[in-house]
Amino acid sequence: MMKRFYIFSVLLLFFTVMVSAALAEVELTYWTHEDPNRTEVENRYIKEFEAANPGVKVNRVTSPSGKIAEKVLTAFAADRGPDMFNMEIEQEYAYIVNRRLAPVDFRAVGYPGEKAIYDAYIPRVLDPATFEGKLYGLPLELTNWCIYVNDRIFKSAGLDPAKDCPRTWEEMVQVSEKIAIREGQIIKRRGFDFRYPYYLVSMIPMVEQLGGKLISDDGKKAIINDQAWIKFLAFMKEWGPSGKNLGSPTYTPARNLFNKDKNDIAMCESGLYQQGRIRKDNPEFYNSKEWRVIPYPVFKNAVKNVAGNYYGHYFVVNASKPKENQQMTWKLIGYMLSHAEEYLSKVGLVQPTLKLMQSATYKAMPYANVFKEDMERGHIVYYGENSAKIQTHIREAVESVMLAGASPEEALEKLKRRAQEALQER
Repeated sequence: MMKRFYIFSVLLLFFTVMVSAALAEVELTYWTHEDPNRTEVENRYIKEFEAANPGVKVNRVTSPSGKIAEKVLTAFAADRGPDMFNMEIEQEYAYIVNRRLAPVDFRAVGYPGEKAIYDAYIPRVLDPATFEGKLYGLPLELTNWCIYVNDRIFKSAGLDPAKDCPRTWEEMVQVSEKIAIREGQIIKRRGFDFRYPYYLVSMIPMVEQLGGKLISDDGKKAIINDQAWIKFLAFMKEWGPSGKNLGSPTYTPARNLFNKDKNDIAMCESGLYQQGRIRKDNPEFYNSKEWRVIPYPVFKNAVKNVAGNYYGHYFVVNASKPKENQQMTWKLIGYMLSHAEEYLSKVGLVQPTLKLMQSATYKAMPYANVFKEDMERGHIVYYGENSAKIQTHIREAVESVMLAGASPEEALEKLKRRAQEALQER
């Protein structure tokens, strides 16, 4: 009798261990950039997904926005990348063309087929994640930047925000000079400053307004129209510490200061998502209605009316993970993206489906029309395989004229050579 009981106990224990193992056999890792508003909703989505899918464990890991690309690159080089991640498409595209990512599992995401998913989104937004006829990512967000304005600072400088907000870059200089407060050469209050790490998004359109291009239409030549580039670099030189001293890559980023309303920055570049961050960081300022959003400026003598580039953060899946992980990861992505209206209302992220863009939720967002109209006169950011290197070379050129005393002509000569070399690398 005891022997039978012993055998039964062993079998029961074995069965329990096997069931427990089966219930905890899929562990997914998700890497993303820091965003407190998004963390709150995504942690809830993950808990709901785990409850609906016993045995699945999701580890969500965040990194500062400027560090995620380096972290992912290092991890993939060591074959230790996460199951899923999201970055700007200009950073992600190289992973697509180098076949490090898995194609979208349409059924796992919740679509009956490939055509249905393309039909669900506004035109062209899935093109950057499409390679050789396959789709490799779905947008967590599609973002363009306009100009946020602090009405209080305008008024303290004797300006009327309803009338004096800049429409051209020349007016941006004039208004910023009126707003600036300095102690000697140290600027204590800026009118505006650029988002310097993101040259492809915010500065290439300035070149395009002047008639220049980053890449030729056939994709073979970098840096088109020298005079347009020289005018742009001359503008940045005059903007910086050796010119009118209105801003600099070395100063605290304008967007990081804007929400605090501490009388140190009047205008900054940012996306619709900034509204959720203002609301969370400074409810009094948000509710005061003493801020607004205005269109991206153009040069007075612009030959092309171009707004800031828009970019996408696409959810992508690691192709080196087991097929079961890939399928479950796409299922998780599908579940998260099924909450598009909450992503918009609570985080300010636009997931560019036709349904969302036509929804009352989108239309009710403050200044949504400004972002929509700017997006219509903009275009997707350059996302070639070499985009990260080319952006680095543009940064070097801009910083050389702003901080190192280089002439626009000298900076352009180096930029043309280095950008062309990067474009031809394979």
